[in-house]
Amino acid sequence: MRKALSIAITGLVLLSGCHRKRVAQTPPPPLPAVAPAAPVPAPPTPGSVESGLASWYGHPYHGRASASGEIYDMEQMTAAHRTLPFGTMVRVHDLDNEKSVDVRINDRGPFVDGRIIDLSHAAARAIEMIGPGTARVQLEILSAPTLAGQTYFAVQVGAFRNRDNAERLRRAMEAKYGRARLVERTDTPGLWHVLVGKEPTEDGASALADRIRGEDISVTVAFVVRLDSV
Repeated sequence: MRKALSIAITGLVLLSGCHRKRVAQTPPPPLPAVAPAAPVPAPPTPGSVESGLASWYGHPYHGRASASGEIYDMEQMTAAHRTLPFGTMVRVHDLDNEKSVDVRINDRGPFVDGRIIDLSHAAARAIEMIGPGTARVQLEILSAPTLAGQTYFAVQVGAFRNRDNAERLRRAMEAKYGRARLVERTDTPGLWHVLVGKEPTEDGASALADRIRGEDISVTVAFVVRLDSV
């Protein structure tokens, strides 16, 4: 009797095992897509050249902090450029008198349309442009530092002593182009720069500058600047 009961129970267990419900295996949700990191732009290529108008600056900037954070010494062989990375070495060749001088970029400028570099007093003296004030030059990249992170560029469309005037232009630019801000640089205290856009490449910022020049007759200047702090 006990043996028969044991066999019956074993049969029920086996039968219940055969009819066990299968639990559907739900695959895990896909991981969220991660945007690729923005590429780090290549440093300027040694040997590349740029031509345009040079100017120079001394007082009242002498002894003030430059855009790189260095204290500007007008008797050192340095210069300001709007887009070259700080630490870039540049040979400046005067196209009229054939004199040359090598300078290190440690500041931003010149913020005057049509000019490409602002030399220190010492560098300007070396190519005899103190008297004339400006000179036609060709810049040649000698060396450039390795860039550690993403770089952005914007278009400067104005600079104002009066912040309210700067803010009016900023709002107008933001309404048209989606991004605009005011920047007060340490090297130009009390002067509010209106910057439009935030492009990952200099070419992209140049295209934006061309668009602004073509669409907005109220803007008299539009040139590309590097955003050293974003």
